[in-house]
Amino acid sequence: MQHADHWSEWILYHRFGGNEAAKNAMLDYLYPVRDAVLAGANVQAHETLLDVGTGDGLIAFGALQSNPTIRVILSDISDDLLQHSRSLAQAINVLERCSFLNMSADDLSLVELSTVDAVTMRSVLIYVQQKQRAFAEFYRVLKPNGRLSLFEPINRFDSPQPRHLFAGYDITPIMNVMGKIKALYSELQPFDTDPMLNFDERDMLQWCEAAGFDQVHLQLKIDIAQSSSLMNWENFINIAPNPNVPTLHDAMNQVLSSAEIEQATTYLSPLVNSRKAQIRSAVMYLQAVKPMP
Repeated sequence: MQHADHWSEWILYHRFGGNEAAKNAMLDYLYPVRDAVLAGANVQAHETLLDVGTGDGLIAFGALQSNPTIRVILSDISDDLLQHSRSLAQAINVLERCSFLNMSADDLSLVELSTVDAVTMRSVLIYVQQKQRAFAEFYRVLKPNGRLSLFEPINRFDSPQPRHLFAGYDITPIMNVMGKIKALYSELQPFDTDPMLNFDERDMLQWCEAAGFDQVHLQLKIDIAQSSSLMNWENFINIAPNPNVPTLHDAMNQVLSSAEIEQATTYLSPLVNSRKAQIRSAVMYLQAVKPMP
């Protein structure tokens, strides 16, 4: 299925490689994330929630279905994703309680000062270069006593990966070949400057406090473990790690020779098909309140 922009293409296809089982497993992971973010937002009856970077509407629709009186503003920089969410809202009969705004997290100027009761986000600030400005915008649109609740990966935790690892697999025998893939990804997303990589949880706390928030709570969760995967090789090569880089299939065709592609495939595909990889991840939950004047 083709989409007009890379954001919707990634959200609706390339983050799980077109594998329905992997998509369902991803949702099983994301539903508790959604529930935790919404618990932190503590949206009450008749309140208005702004879901920034709504994507496929995971948090927004969770909120709408949990409370029949709240209103939700779904915002995103992708018109395609907003249209996707609009169609879903119509299908589940909540369209009249929704608004859809095309705007970025660091420019919420379509929302007036002190007009929303809660702001939620999931994996949005990793794409925003001006994070301090984004926190200032969250503060501006919230009413006094309004709540901010967000979830973000801390990708800096495991970047750059050691030379012998790729996506949780030991590539020692083909480090030189896979090094070309890793170099491409590093060129597209430099460690020190790319917004996905150039911050950690301490920066988030600093930006939040500098914006004026009070009652700030941050929970950091780190996992290092062998994990079962539902991905086979065909799905694995059709996954893009994020919307701003190519799939492994496209990356191999871009920087490897035919012989190198064969070498990488011969070595890596049995590892991937074994469905075992080491997962290393760090994520954070943050909640904060805009104080009364």
